[in-house]
Amino acid sequence: MRKFISLKTEVPGPKSQEIAKKREKYVAKPMGGSLSPGYIDYGEGALVTDVDGNRYIDLTGGWGCLAVGHSHPSVVSAVKKQVEKFTHTDFTAIPYDSFVTLSEKLAQLAPGNSPKNVALFNCGAEAIENAVKIARAFTGRPGVIVFENSFHGRTLLTMSMTHKAMPYKYKFGPFAPEVYRLPFPTPYHPSIEIKNFERIMTNMVNPETIAAVVIEPIQGEGGFNVPVDGFLEHIRELCSKYGIMMITDEIQSGIGRTGKFFAIENWNIEPDMTCLAKSLASGLPLSAVIARKEITDSLPGGSIGGTYVGNPLACQAAIEVINIIEKENLLERAIMIGDRLKKRFLAMKEKFPLIGDVRGIGAMTAIELVRDRETKEPATEETGKIVQYCVQNGVFVPSAGINKNLLRILVTLVITDEQLEEALDVIEEAIARV
Repeated sequence: MRKFISLKTEVPGPKSQEIAKKREKYVAKPMGGSLSPGYIDYGEGALVTDVDGNRYIDLTGGWGCLAVGHSHPSVVSAVKKQVEKFTHTDFTAIPYDSFVTLSEKLAQLAPGNSPKNVALFNCGAEAIENAVKIARAFTGRPGVIVFENSFHGRTLLTMSMTHKAMPYKYKFGPFAPEVYRLPFPTPYHPSIEIKNFERIMTNMVNPETIAAVVIEPIQGEGGFNVPVDGFLEHIRELCSKYGIMMITDEIQSGIGRTGKFFAIENWNIEPDMTCLAKSLASGLPLSAVIARKEITDSLPGGSIGGTYVGNPLACQAAIEVINIIEKENLLERAIMIGDRLKKRFLAMKEKFPLIGDVRGIGAMTAIELVRDRETKEPATEETGKIVQYCVQNGVFVPSAGINKNLLRILVTLVITDEQLEEALDVIEEAIARV
């Protein structure tokens, strides 16, 4: 008997099926399919109700955009108040306080003692692209180093920086030049030894031509990969040694998901720039580049920006997100969620040989599914079946990884223990059946 999941019709229900018919006719096919066959009517916290009245537990969090949950009352209230005042001016035409207030909050939260300032944009890819632009201008160098299994976006530059070819790169080349990809060693997939990294890097490219190393402290789309001990510290040392900007992509790992506001704080490292998006404005389009002030101060006015960047609705939402994280102790809650996830997943690993690895920090936790624990052959087909079983039984859980053989948890941090346990029960049932 489920307490929170309530499926009143088949999935998808008749109303969702009607919408799906219109989608087939009018929505561009390359936009892709959806994890849920049902169409949302409303969401609250970690729960989603579709147009047919079916209620689900959502572990996707809008692909990691809803750290404070669906329709948090404080966010809703802040956006309502703002929309009644004004929806847009362009900050470079008529400025507004929320842009400045949010920038102040982010600069003060950023790790390290160096003075920081903030540039706001619309999405994660825009933040990454502008961070690279800033790094190139500051260093006078063209090159960018990225890593295996990374995901940084879908624009020309960020698509080039992203690892996975299909579907993200399809036939969309030629790609941006001067992008170099290096190994990202993890305990479960130790591709290289740290002591060899500098040699591998300098054999591939002259570091004096590299403007930036762009790295996810914990890889998101690539599989919730946590690097081996000492790797991020080594990257910081090499960047300092060669005058390279260290840019951390915290688009998925930031905003409290690991139990720290920034994931890089788990390693006590100060990057030169940090990119945020996703949960920053509770799903409204907003991203940020937080940089050492001396870096951005070196650029001329007007050299970065955009018509919609730092939209006032999104800025107000983001200010509320930060307030909610502080007031509701969501950093502590992320650690508690992570402990509960790992306990359940490790217990499942003891029962099911299909689970090869359990990994993550805080609420950013995943399991890797393999057909053989020795060879680590990806269980891609089995993962797909598990995801579909979960959907049909009231839980939305996203997959991840180059081979789509991981289940990753991107749930809101306001989920209750009871809701989380009910969702995990369904996941365990799905794995058992497969």
